[in-house]
Amino acid sequence: MKITFMGAGSTVFARNVIGDCMCTPALRDSIFALYDIDAQRLEESRTILEAMRKAKGGYGKIECYTGVENRKAALKGADFVVNAIQVGLYDPCTIIDFEVPKKYGLRQTIADTLGIGGIMRALRTIPVLKDFADDMEEVCPDALFLNYVNPMAMLTGYMLRYTPIKTVGLCHSVQGCTKDLLTQLGMEDKLEGRKELIAGINHMAWLLEIKDKYGNDLYPEIKKRIPDYMAKPDADNKVRMEYIQNFGYYVTESSEHNAEYNMFYIKSKYPELIEKYNIPLDEYPRRCINQIEGWKKEYAEMLENGVKEHERSIEYASRIMETIVTSGTYQIGGNVLNTGHLISNLPEEACVEVPCLVNGYGINPCSVGALPVQCAALNMTNINVQLLTIEAAVTRKKEHIYQAAMLDPHTGSELDIDTIKKMVDDLIEAHGDFLPEYH
Repeated sequence: MKITFMGAGSTVFARNVIGDCMCTPALRDSIFALYDIDAQRLEESRTILEAMRKAKGGYGKIECYTGVENRKAALKGADFVVNAIQVGLYDPCTIIDFEVPKKYGLRQTIADTLGIGGIMRALRTIPVLKDFADDMEEVCPDALFLNYVNPMAMLTGYMLRYTPIKTVGLCHSVQGCTKDLLTQLGMEDKLEGRKELIAGINHMAWLLEIKDKYGNDLYPEIKKRIPDYMAKPDADNKVRMEYIQNFGYYVTESSEHNAEYNMFYIKSKYPELIEKYNIPLDEYPRRCINQIEGWKKEYAEMLENGVKEHERSIEYASRIMETIVTSGTYQIGGNVLNTGHLISNLPEEACVEVPCLVNGYGINPCSVGALPVQCAALNMTNINVQLLTIEAAVTRKKEHIYQAAMLDPHTGSELDIDTIKKMVDDLIEAHGDFLPEYH
């Protein structure tokens, strides 16, 4: 069996996913093909993973492929392809995504999923995914593409609508959702045996039901405890807690993410909201800088002291592969097309996040029915942007980029139409060769 990892220079993530496979008897004897365009980062990953492979008993084989000219060889004969690329990296593209909008008074926190930052990230990534899909169609047409890259709904939606490649989008916000919520509210005693139903879109999937092991609804107690949580000055999850108060349900992804998916919290006319909700503006650039520095230290320590023992992580990838290979069964929260109206009050071309049963036949999405109308409405404000961004990437029409930005809840609530267009033009120019030509 062959497992190809695209963007293997993302060493920490490659270590988790490939390390998980090495912990799994059904997968550990695979060929692990590592691909990246950065030879130095790829070598760092190879060094770490080779040490892990030997520590785990020496099963399997690691192969490395550097550069676009070797991409097809990396993919040839793959059974599974894990995608973890970042087109344009932190420098220059993430910096551009934050600094150009800032000149227009538009502030962001993460900028990788929605907003003008999410739009630009999708536009520079989709052309690369098209190249991947073209190669896969030729050399591994039956492989399953496991996409971990943001903006999740835009990229996964593109792959599923415009390529023949079997694709599922994976995000770990579903796994940690209820554990974080119950822990922050002092309800740890309800964690064991809990039952949950989560559906919506990536990063804004709704915790529709949460019950304890006896089947008792936990939402009444959760709602009762929120005012005390909101009164804590240093609490960092206030946006999501207030979602429960105003819309009735909790969302999967963090408050710093959700602060920029709507028109409510980051507002230049109301600067006091930033402090009130502890919203960390420019959070993602800070994380990037810290991760880059942190990895240098960690890599040096590992070279000196050896690789730490790896235990299987919460990531879905290895469990999906294992389940398909062994014809077992496993449930995930997966990002798939809303074909057949899995969520009945969202459009079919939307990419939705719903429970999926994994078995020997692959990924089998489950029908959820209708979301509460207010939840579907909030999702639609994001889906509008996602669909228009995909349209822009496919048609290469600049007008669709303008429209996506105008309809983005945060951007449209802060800037007028002419300013939005000027900002988009500046972003396109700043991206240079990282974007194709738009007309």
